[in-house]
Amino acid sequence: MDYTLVHYDVDAWEGKAFKYMLQNLQSMGCPIEGLHFDPTLVTRGLIVDQELGNLVKADRFGHVKRSMHGTHMMSTGEIREAYGRELVNLKNETRWTFLNTLFSVSEAVMYMQMVDRLDQGALPRQDFSNSYTSLYKLVQKALYRTHVEGQLKGDIIQDPASYVELDPDMAKTLMDQRQAGKVLMLITNSDYHYTNKMMSFAYNRFMPPGSTWRDLFDMVIVQARKPEFFNSKMSLYEVVTEDGLMRPAMDARKDGSLYCGGGAAMVERALGLNGDEILYVGDHIYTDAALAKLNFRWRTCLIVRELEEEVDALVAGQLHRNKLKELMNKKDLVGDLFNQLRVRRQRSTVRQPDHPTREDAELEDTLGQMLMVLDQLDSLIGPMLEQDGQTFNRYWGYLSRAGLNDKSQFTRQIEKYADIYTSRVANFLRYTPYMYFRSPSQSLAHDRHFYGLEGNKNGSTDADGVD
Repeated sequence: MDYTLVHYDVDAWEGKAFKYMLQNLQSMGCPIEGLHFDPTLVTRGLIVDQELGNLVKADRFGHVKRSMHGTHMMSTGEIREAYGRELVNLKNETRWTFLNTLFSVSEAVMYMQMVDRLDQGALPRQDFSNSYTSLYKLVQKALYRTHVEGQLKGDIIQDPASYVELDPDMAKTLMDQRQAGKVLMLITNSDYHYTNKMMSFAYNRFMPPGSTWRDLFDMVIVQARKPEFFNSKMSLYEVVTEDGLMRPAMDARKDGSLYCGGGAAMVERALGLNGDEILYVGDHIYTDAALAKLNFRWRTCLIVRELEEEVDALVAGQLHRNKLKELMNKKDLVGDLFNQLRVRRQRSTVRQPDHPTREDAELEDTLGQMLMVLDQLDSLIGPMLEQDGQTFNRYWGYLSRAGLNDKSQFTRQIEKYADIYTSRVANFLRYTPYMYFRSPSQSLAHDRHFYGLEGNKNGSTDADGVD
């Protein structure tokens, strides 16, 4: 539900979470003066290095392209020294933490500022032992308390208008799907009280007279406890009253009933469907997309709201990228000619090692001039590479890209676990409910020799298609 069917103002939600984290840290004896919420420090898809106290952006292979220690952006040399001999390995969860969701923003913003405090000796050493890992666990604990104690959600229930971004097309999209014969389910980790308040606020005003958000779904499951929902069978309860009274249930029915707990296998039995007959839509790469695909082979759709801002940023930065690519192409041409002349000089030296000719002297002069041209191009390209993507985020550049021509680790995770992805559920309204989404043609590096391609201009997905 959260950030999928109901979208929040990220700055408002995460800013409030940050405020409660400050209070929790203070109650733990941590000095909080000067800590402030700066959402530009962090984007989804970054990776926390708990060992070194860094926040990194990696490409699809795990090479670190940009890095921040505390709130200080590291130089190319510093990145090479820290990560020159290793790749980011997300399987090593004791060191690397992937920021899967927008709910991670406040946590990472807090951690990076706390790293500065630890480096400055402003935190009690007996509590942290100068360990960035211990510090991260403390920040996680502060955020966990914010959610578990209900402080944050309590504020949002009281004033949803300050946090929820309304979208009238969402209800229309789901109604179209339902009327076309699709079976719709809502599976959320939130409790019924919060779910009902948020869905009522976001949907009821856009529903036909006499109907509510509950009429959109054949089944609703609250407190699903994902990721356990996809790994084990939990007890199932049916919610039978508006105030949340529950009774044990043997199995689920697709008659609009409301349940608590259960598991994905139970959902398949209730629907009479399995595997790629089900499309699961969510915003969390691991809890939603990865487990649904790996454990049950469900089709998956990932909601990435930031895509809308990134598309606008790409349009705004197109001239910059075109100029940068032009300079890179010039460097490739000059570099290739430079290397050809180096080989020519090498062969001449082998033939007459002790008797350089006038032609050899001219060749040396040409090579010197070309080296100066290459240095000039590098002096232009370097700053432009650092500026690339600043229209999206001044520290990290574009969400989906790492460097000029490669994909980010975030994009690689999307390709790996999501059959399709989009910025919001309402985008399905642009297609009929009967649309079959097919993967575009996959181009490889050697394809350009046959088709004149410079790369895959069509995008890519890993699946054959989604109905």
